[in-house]
Amino acid sequence: MKLTMEKPVYGGDCLARSVGDTAKTGKAIFAPLTLPGETVTAHITEEKRSFAKAEVDEILTASPHRVAPACPHFAACGGCHYQHADYAAQLAFKEQIFRETLRRSAVAVPAEIRVLSGNPWAYRNRIRLAFTESGELGYRGRRSHALVPIRECPIAAPILIQAARQVAAFLAGISIPAPVSELELFTNRDETQVLLTLFIEKMPAAATDAWLAALSDALPSQIAGIRLQLADGSLDPKTLDAIGESSMTYTAAGFPYRVDHGAFFQVNRWLIDEFVSLITDHPSGGVAWDLFAGVGLFARQLAGNFAQVLAVESAPASFSALRHNLSGTTGRAVGSTALDFLRHNREQREPRPDLIILDPPRAGLGEETTSLLNAIHVAQMIYVSCDPATLARDLRTLTQERYKIESITLVDMFPQTFHLETVVHLIHS
Repeated sequence: MKLTMEKPVYGGDCLARSVGDTAKTGKAIFAPLTLPGETVTAHITEEKRSFAKAEVDEILTASPHRVAPACPHFAACGGCHYQHADYAAQLAFKEQIFRETLRRSAVAVPAEIRVLSGNPWAYRNRIRLAFTESGELGYRGRRSHALVPIRECPIAAPILIQAARQVAAFLAGISIPAPVSELELFTNRDETQVLLTLFIEKMPAAATDAWLAALSDALPSQIAGIRLQLADGSLDPKTLDAIGESSMTYTAAGFPYRVDHGAFFQVNRWLIDEFVSLITDHPSGGVAWDLFAGVGLFARQLAGNFAQVLAVESAPASFSALRHNLSGTTGRAVGSTALDFLRHNREQREPRPDLIILDPPRAGLGEETTSLLNAIHVAQMIYVSCDPATLARDLRTLTQERYKIESITLVDMFPQTFHLETVVHLIHS
């Protein structure tokens, strides 16, 4: 069928409407790798009662924002969604999608949404790759979960792909106790240190020390530590063996953070400094709470402006580094989920904070957490979100009862993809 693409939607597709005198008239059709205003021919790949999905056969009329993708694996690989659009258009899509998401949830949208962006290439400081049956490195495909072998990844820091290929070459030449199914690499901003994690599907049949030592010798000097983990799908997978350092130093916003194997850290190495400054430069006062604190990216900076900072984190991979990064400051690490911490505060009535920072995972805060936050009457909250739908849901609750939005900044942490990060400043109304 012939389609005219109307607008971008969250997830990387564009929306069109079917036309003609069939039962499909007016049905929403979502097609990837298209841009608003383009005319295309496409075929339906999946059909539901209220919408359909399509794949494009031919671009009849191209958008002026269409560009040649920088990566030869684009469209087959599922990692990127917007490499066919110029970067200015990508930012415009994200702002449009974000505004529409808030409006649908009846959240008042400020007239101005600021945008923080940087170099859209080589920004990722962390990647995770899987091995095909033949030992090639690959990402999951766009159309399925099948692996797409890759030779390069222009959105990743160069050292990561270089090291991954060397790992693959080494493993292809030796017999190991159990097959490695995936690997994860994490580097600091200047690519001087790299942490490598190897994942295996089952317990090794023999000792792994010897081949881990041989692997370490075969890799670049930037590899600071290697860890072997059991890929059992848990949030805290079992470590089977390790060699080298268990953490590395990541300097951000003027402070050298300790970041351990497996700990969460912001992924865009070009934007971290400005991102931290956006959140921590101006607030000051007596007490600040940093919920979902990770390794203390925000809490460590806040400790210079507040008499007391409580940094709440439940993930074992992050908590030890959090305590280290707050040592000698006004900050204190609290090992708890954010929800349990807020429940405890409701009972014990800790001193009311002047500022609360929220940086939850994609699932957002949820009903009970937002209810507890509404009951605190804090003067200022800063909500950092990586999912516009859950953010809109939470903002609706927070702004209907207690707070109002002072400003929103769209931070493009994930160029070339549909993912977007936002920072919302809320004040007590």
